[in-house]
Amino acid sequence: LQGIIQAYKSGITLQGNTTSLGRWDYSGSFFFSISAITTIGYGNLSPSTAVGRIFCIVFALFGIPLNLVLLNEIGQLMLLGVQHCACRLGEVFHWQNKASFLMKTCALVTGLLLFLLLPPLLFSEKEGWSYEEGFYYSFITLSTIGFGDYVIGMNPDRTYPGWYKNVISLWILFGMAWLALVIKFCINLLD
Repeated sequence: LQGIIQAYKSGITLQGNTTSLGRWDYSGSFFFSISAITTIGYGNLSPSTAVGRIFCIVFALFGIPLNLVLLNEIGQLMLLGVQHCACRLGEVFHWQNKASFLMKTCALVTGLLLFLLLPPLLFSEKEGWSYEEGFYYSFITLSTIGFGDYVIGMNPDRTYPGWYKNVISLWILFGMAWLALVIKFCINLLD
């Protein structure tokens, strides 16, 4: 029994009469990399060898700062897009202040849909979670709290498509950039 538990912790899962390295395949490794450099750290998967731990430390030392730069660039591109749309709308309808407010509201609503309200539907479908559990996972992930009580792709009774973890990894990156913009906007309102 201890051997089975250790194998499961190492990422080996039983699939009928065969085994799979499930969590350490390409998409699982990519997801692990994203959770490490975003500092989410669900705690469900970790290196088990000294070499793996050292590599993880070096990877995080370079990956975390690079990820912060990437998130900042993504956020600035999102903000630039909103500002560009607001300028164009202001030019067309000749109401600059209303256009800026309208575009910021649209960006907020679009982000809410894309990053917090619609993903729980996917999680309900793929993970079997309730909508509330999926919403909770979305917020806990994008805010980088990452308790680890809900982690995608970990149910051995379910089969996940190959694209699933990769798409969720990209969702995490863009969602964190959007949430950082929302927090920055709220801080600016308090000034």
